[in-house]
Amino acid sequence: MAIDFNKNMHLWFYMKGYYRYFMPKCFCQSRLESKIDSYLKKHPDEVEYINDRVNYYCKLLNETPLSDNAIELAHFKKTSKLKAKQARSTYFFDTYEYTRFFPDDKKILTLYGDITHVPDFPSITKSRPIAGDNANSVLLNLDKVRHFVFLNDRIPYENKENRMIGYMGVSQEHRVNFMRKYFGNPLCELGQVNKNRDYCKDWIKPKITIAEHLKYKFILSLEGYDVATNLKWIMSSNSIPVTPELVYETWFMEGRLKPDYNYIRIAKDYSDLEERLQYYIDHPDEARAIIEHNHEYIAQFKNKEREDVISLLVLKKYFEKTAQ
Repeated sequence: MAIDFNKNMHLWFYMKGYYRYFMPKCFCQSRLESKIDSYLKKHPDEVEYINDRVNYYCKLLNETPLSDNAIELAHFKKTSKLKAKQARSTYFFDTYEYTRFFPDDKKILTLYGDITHVPDFPSITKSRPIAGDNANSVLLNLDKVRHFVFLNDRIPYENKENRMIGYMGVSQEHRVNFMRKYFGNPLCELGQVNKNRDYCKDWIKPKITIAEHLKYKFILSLEGYDVATNLKWIMSSNSIPVTPELVYETWFMEGRLKPDYNYIRIAKDYSDLEERLQYYIDHPDEARAIIEHNHEYIAQFKNKEREDVISLLVLKKYFEKTAQ
């Protein structure tokens, strides 16, 4: 086996989700402050780090009222005012995991899906633009069963092929442009895995496993509608992500990733891809340094107890800054 997967299977995810959903909320609400305080008292050296992340996810500085569409937590359920698609989604369960700790009279706005704009009112989102004033986009770790996948890659960087692999859905114009420019290039192994697009039939290839990707030193990580789903597991591997400078971010704090420190940055028009790949082929020590940086970065998300505390503090700040 080349890798060990650290991945929540969807069945187990939904079993846990429904278990939390049907558990009386009073048990959680009575434990909110003690859950936070006990962790902070046990780990005083992490307080500054935790506050930094809380303020990164929730950038609200002044009291900002919610719109009339806000939902009381008493009605934040898999039915009622939530749209049916949202109520069934992983987004709901990931939000409810933490909202259940707060009083039922608190109100919340949620904006689910691949969000690339900043809402008019403070809203809980999975993703937001990195640039500009994005304070109304308050991040929680949503749809994490799909996005927060880490792995243990046992193939050393030196034993991987000196090429870049990029198997992806090709729907957005920027991905189409990339395929037109580099499909068939000897430095690239590219494929279109969605068949319902009429671009070039030669691009279409069957989906492959993550393990098959890890045979290559470089893995393409183009953003899609928002962030690239594969960025997190690439950074946990012994391969290197290749992407233009990032535009969107999630709980992973993509806005804090550094070009040529956490990923190989290529030009927005992809014109320097061959040059950038060849540079790191010729400078393996610099490539291995990127992998080391990425493993250090990934490590901060593996403490589940701390991630829970940060999530609760983000919501606590959200309720405070929306005058509740």
